[in-house]
Amino acid sequence: SFEKSIAPLRSFVAEPMRFGKLFLVGDAAHIVPPTGAKGLNLAASDVGYLFAGLREFYRERSEAGLDAYSAKALARVWKAVRFSWWMTTILHRFPETGEFGQRIQEAELDYLVHSRAASTALAENYVGLPY
Repeated sequence: SFEKSIAPLRSFVAEPMRFGKLFLVGDAAHIVPPTGAKGLNLAASDVGYLFAGLREFYRERSEAGLDAYSAKALARVWKAVRFSWWMTTILHRFPETGEFGQRIQEAELDYLVHSRAASTALAENYVGLPY
């Protein structure tokens, strides 16, 4: 292994995801930490939403789908960013959180392991929210 740096665990969202005739998709529009494994899924859903808007534009001469693209994609993006942030906070230790943050993290993990509702929410978000 030649590269030993650590990937930064950060998020970024460009809002809106449309600037005139320029449409942003995938990492050009949003970056999520790898913890939640959402990057490729979000890129694919962005492309799906944009494709539907372009198809509507070229078939029906309607810009409604293109006009709705950013809001529709961002609704999904923000849910995935929230999930990735949450996964990052419970699975990684950060020195700035201190003892209190450590105890909160342990309590969160304990709740996740022992609560069917928490486990179900984790599974739903990890597998992917409806498209």
